[in-house]
Amino acid sequence: MTRQLSLKALRLLFFAVVLVVFVGPFWGIAVSAFSGRVLQPGQMFFWPEQPTLANFKTALVDHEVWRYLMNSLIVVVVGTTCQVIVSAMAAYALARKKFPGAAIVSLLFLCTMMLPDEVIAIPLYLVIQGKLPIVDASIYNTYAAMILPVVGWAFSIFMLTEFMRAVPKELEDAARIDGANEFQIFTKVILPLVKPALGTVIIFGFIMIWDQYLLPLIVINDQSLYPVPVVLGMLKADELISPNVFIAATMLAMAPSVIVYLLLQKQFNRGLMSGAVKG
Repeated sequence: MTRQLSLKALRLLFFAVVLVVFVGPFWGIAVSAFSGRVLQPGQMFFWPEQPTLANFKTALVDHEVWRYLMNSLIVVVVGTTCQVIVSAMAAYALARKKFPGAAIVSLLFLCTMMLPDEVIAIPLYLVIQGKLPIVDASIYNTYAAMILPVVGWAFSIFMLTEFMRAVPKELEDAARIDGANEFQIFTKVILPLVKPALGTVIIFGFIMIWDQYLLPLIVINDQSLYPVPVVLGMLKADELISPNVFIAATMLAMAPSVIVYLLLQKQFNRGLMSGAVKG
């Protein structure tokens, strides 16, 4: 009995330490954002001193963070939607169709995951500017310049491909016998069966696009079009801005990703469990 109590106490202690390690930084951010007392370097509050919402008002209104949040929302909503559609169609072709060079196409998709963004920065800039012989149109300084490069994400295509390959061929054959065309098989048979994977892809795609920092710096020169991550970098470099205001802006930038995860958490967990079982 004593041994069981000791093990239970150790287990509780372990989870308490893990909770402090992972939740502690977020709690520190929240305390600083809601505190009316200016946070000094190396100082930490365990509870908001002189609680106020003025830091959020200053960030949203005085520094126009709301405008950059809207820019990020436009890019992430359109970009994630297009990414999921394109990835699902590409995955369906790779997983359910046999055509010459399918293995090479899959390999090329995987190769793009091995290249850091810095490697493709210059070629991407030339394409966006329309300075290549086969590309004559420039989309520089537009939302499209931040959206189109992230539409075809290899991770989403690869993940959906693996899930679609696990769908039994008999279901597809039965749908054809019932008179379903290719589009109906794709939308009414395959996609409903890979909903957990779609939820996972949406979460990862949303966070990937929302956190883009280098891409906007390459393709955007108009500050009014900057997304939130770029503006946070500018606010951090501004010595006149209070640390509390910067932390409040950081909390505002974190909120959409957290909300999307909470909304799709069930599908995300199912996707991870399905991948574990299938693996």
